[in-house]
Amino acid sequence: MSIIPPNIPLDPEVLAAASRTPAYKKVARVSGEQSAVNAKAPDPGIAPVLIPKERYTSREFMQREWDHMWSKVWLLGGLLQDLQEAGDYICTEIGKESVLIVRQQDGGVRAFYNVCLHRGNRLRPEGHSSADSFKCQYHHWEYEIDGRFKRIPDLDTYPQGAPNCRGLRELPCATWNGFVFFSLNPAAEPLEQFLEPIGEHLQAYNIHKMALVKEVTVEWDCNWKTSVDAFNETYHVQGIHPQLMWYLHDLDVQVDCYERHNRYLIPFGTLSPRVRTPNTIPEPIKTIMKGAGMDPADYDNPISQIRRDVQKFKRKHGGEQGKDYSQLNDDQLTDDYHYTIFPNVQLNTHADDVMLFRQRPHATDPDKMLYDIWVLELVPDGKEWPERPRHLQFSHGDKSIGLVLDQDAANLPGVQAGMHSAGFDGLWIGEQELRIRHHHKVIDDYLEGRQGRGNPPPAPATP
Repeated sequence: MSIIPPNIPLDPEVLAAASRTPAYKKVARVSGEQSAVNAKAPDPGIAPVLIPKERYTSREFMQREWDHMWSKVWLLGGLLQDLQEAGDYICTEIGKESVLIVRQQDGGVRAFYNVCLHRGNRLRPEGHSSADSFKCQYHHWEYEIDGRFKRIPDLDTYPQGAPNCRGLRELPCATWNGFVFFSLNPAAEPLEQFLEPIGEHLQAYNIHKMALVKEVTVEWDCNWKTSVDAFNETYHVQGIHPQLMWYLHDLDVQVDCYERHNRYLIPFGTLSPRVRTPNTIPEPIKTIMKGAGMDPADYDNPISQIRRDVQKFKRKHGGEQGKDYSQLNDDQLTDDYHYTIFPNVQLNTHADDVMLFRQRPHATDPDKMLYDIWVLELVPDGKEWPERPRHLQFSHGDKSIGLVLDQDAANLPGVQAGMHSAGFDGLWIGEQELRIRHHHKVIDDYLEGRQGRGNPPPAPATP
């Protein structure tokens, strides 16, 4: 076996010639002047420096994230669909904490730490249900749905009396567009302010009319950011998802970075310039056409016109299908508007559905995480809502989560393991991966105190 001598120099011109990005024609888009939601944000101008691998592997860095970021931001707790009546609750976990989110008698929603004030037992397991009160199964301390003490058995045997508080410790809680959020930061800024400008962008989608059709949690052997990174760029499509090149353009991608959040806009119903135009319509594009109500067998125009023709068809026939697209621009009828709500929620947002990912850190291990998948589908007007799916949780490899996500899931443990190698120093990020660099920049904003101070707590009431 021959070994290449280490003193043979690298020829930059040869490497550049072998590595050049394919030439391509830009996709026709709705401009920012035509629709404000499409306006291109200025690039953030972040220096192209190495991102150290320790940000993904270090327990010390993991603790810094918890102390200065996770405990400061707004976090997605669940869907308002699960909080219809007073006493309905969601129990969700983030890191070491467990939180109860409860619909109140007055119609409001409140959040509390899910822990009994007696000996620290958790009151409810993770999931959603309904309750008239929350009784600890250890010693039967009981709390009203508004968090107040309801009963403390044998209280007369406590010489110090009941704890000097009203009951469960409350957390900031707010709702938006069919979702409910909470924060571990008592001084968190208003949710609407935190979400800017994403909240305004997504209002046009009928998410409140979308029913949950899939809810899965998978235990992945990687850092939560390793997962976020995988969905923050399309550069990996050519490697991990070659089948996607037959129905999306992985190079003509608009990337927008905001104060905290970011997004990209990916044209669907078209071909990647990395593949040759076939003689017949690719099956994935046929699926898009059929989903809109079109018959591919009746289509005679060039493949390059399908995306625009699908948009026109949905605009014309959406109303008769019971679907209101009136607030969406034409590109939103076909394309993937992919948003990352900092730090850990990603939404593949489409006119007829939303695929949401929530990446949650492990409580103690930077090499593990929980990957939540929520799929919501638009229910046409007049149609009956489907039954809520049962939540499934399992380890990676135990069950399929669909071809594309299986491909990601199979790859990420190797990425995480490689980050521990002495042969790897950190992430070498290109322009197509700008969202990854921006995500780290926002993490640093929190770690270094430029974000997360929130609003000052209210002054004590005057006696």
